[in-house]
Amino acid sequence: MTTRKSVLREVEEFRLAVELVELGARLQVLESEVAISRDRLTRLYKELRGVSPPKGQLPSSPEWFLTWRPNVHASLFLSAYRFLMARGKQSRIRCIVSAYRLYVEHVSLTGEELTLSFTRAWTLLRFLDSGTLVSSTCKCCGGSFVRHKYDLQTNFVCGLCAPPPRAAKGKKLATSANPFVVPEDLQQTISIEPAAMNRPKDVSLRRMGNLKP
Repeated sequence: MTTRKSVLREVEEFRLAVELVELGARLQVLESEVAISRDRLTRLYKELRGVSPPKGQLPSSPEWFLTWRPNVHASLFLSAYRFLMARGKQSRIRCIVSAYRLYVEHVSLTGEELTLSFTRAWTLLRFLDSGTLVSSTCKCCGGSFVRHKYDLQTNFVCGLCAPPPRAAKGKKLATSANPFVVPEDLQQTISIEPAAMNRPKDVSLRRMGNLKP
């Protein structure tokens, strides 16, 4: 029985590794999340992607997540991830995978360019776990957005409610009674407060449609 469990566990690890590679995870992410040797992960990566894993360090600057467009995309992913974690039905890495898939789906529905890579999303959570980055609620829309822990701004207003001048140059920011409009299939999955599933006020990319960075 122990041997059988061991084999099944290994199969699950390889299945997870395949998913992560297909989502674009770097080798360092695979090593951190999957109990498979580096050599085997490297071979698996080559087989699936047709090239060797890229060398070099992972993105290490939290500042990237604070620029306008990346901040909105990162905040959207974070909303989905926190909701899935609150449900407690999946492991942490499975929640990351599911949240990233939801993020990609939402981006495709809105016609936005995919800004947040899987490795960036994974790195974002590490910054949040370490306390380097935090999230704050926008006083205007109620959305939860990523911020630096040393950001001393009070009465926080997000980048969607107050976009930088160059983002809205020559464009009029769309307004509505509820600007955080989420596709129906995602309304029950991405929200600021898991308990408030009928009152989603998440970070929606629909408001970025007429904005250019």
